[in-house]
Amino acid sequence: MMTVEDWAEIRRLHTAEGMAIKAIVRATGVSRNAVRRALASDSPPTYERAPKGSVVDEVEEQVRELLRVTPTMPATVIAERIGWQHGLTVLKDRVRELRPYYVPPDPASRTEYDPGHRVQCDLWFPPASVPLGAGQEGSPPVLVMTSGYSRMRWATMIASRTAPDLIVGHWQLLDAMGAVPRQLVWDNEGAVGCWRRGKPTLTEEFEAFRGSLGIGVHLCRPRDPEAKGLTERNNGYFETSFLPGRSFTGPGDFNAQMGGFLERANARHSRRIGCAPTMRWATDRDAMLGLPPAPPAIGWRTRVRLPRDHYVRLASNDYSVDPGVVGRFVDVVADLTTVTITCAGAVVGTHPRCWARHQTITDPAHRQKALELAHRARAVKDRPAAPEGVVVEARDLSVYDTVFGTTALTAPLTGALAAAMTDEEVA
Repeated sequence: MMTVEDWAEIRRLHTAEGMAIKAIVRATGVSRNAVRRALASDSPPTYERAPKGSVVDEVEEQVRELLRVTPTMPATVIAERIGWQHGLTVLKDRVRELRPYYVPPDPASRTEYDPGHRVQCDLWFPPASVPLGAGQEGSPPVLVMTSGYSRMRWATMIASRTAPDLIVGHWQLLDAMGAVPRQLVWDNEGAVGCWRRGKPTLTEEFEAFRGSLGIGVHLCRPRDPEAKGLTERNNGYFETSFLPGRSFTGPGDFNAQMGGFLERANARHSRRIGCAPTMRWATDRDAMLGLPPAPPAIGWRTRVRLPRDHYVRLASNDYSVDPGVVGRFVDVVADLTTVTITCAGAVVGTHPRCWARHQTITDPAHRQKALELAHRARAVKDRPAAPEGVVVEARDLSVYDTVFGTTALTAPLTGALAAAMTDEEVA
């Protein structure tokens, strides 16, 4: 067997030195026929072992027949059906080679994105503890959006995966983009929608949100992560490139650090598109729709009658309200940062949104006013009655009849009516 080194040397001597075949034979000690074969071959010699038969060859026809009837039959079942007595690995290898000839092909096409058309969305739960206040820590979800054409990325941490918080997060990112894509791509997230009876169905809150923007929402089929692989890969990218070595003082600090990171990440070169996402963003944004002239009605919105304890509940937390409107209807509006309570258009309470759970947030002014009103009500109840033996003057009601020119109710009763009444009734 001629080595690659001998083959290369023979060709060098013949091409560069101009040596004849006989001279090469004398110089290298290789036979004349071997030299001729080396000069005639443009590729180096390789060793190929002569193929030998396999023990599976004897049962290949039986395997093919089983796969022809049931292409998805497991190799273990095939081994049982044919009475296989040898190692299972060699049979699995042959089944793996034969199965594609009987299973219908199911290729995955590469998705191409037009400018301004689609933005993929997903929730990322970072494996990091973020202080939420009141001594609590957690890992709130992060809404991640990725443009299909430019590969631009946006992300913000939201308080929960409920529909009000999720929609507020959408609006914040769309406002930062300055435009609205023609379609959002989501998987089966409970606050967005899911597949029912073979067709996608959005929640009422998300239908209202997309209607106010005039866009579409594409719900991926269950167990189809490739349909929004852009943002799925971004989640892994954040865990390996953003999180390591970082600590956070709260959700606001997390979003600030994430914003700085995304500015650098979006300016980096992407091999898939051949440039940085920021280089494509202008074209992508110009093809999108404009933001609505007025922000849509988003966030937490509820209307309740204020109870005597003058607190309203929102997402497991209680917020104080001006006790002067106890018993009246109040409107509660909240986003990711602020909770505002109004009564008949007047603001009766404003608090920072608390991301911790089961907390009571009280405005000191509300507490002080509640104490004053309670003290005043108690003083009225505890007011002493008139002392015993004191005569209280009873006003003569006929005075009012005289003032208003009406017939006195105390006039003497005459006739049959007076006769029918008892002395006690007359008195």
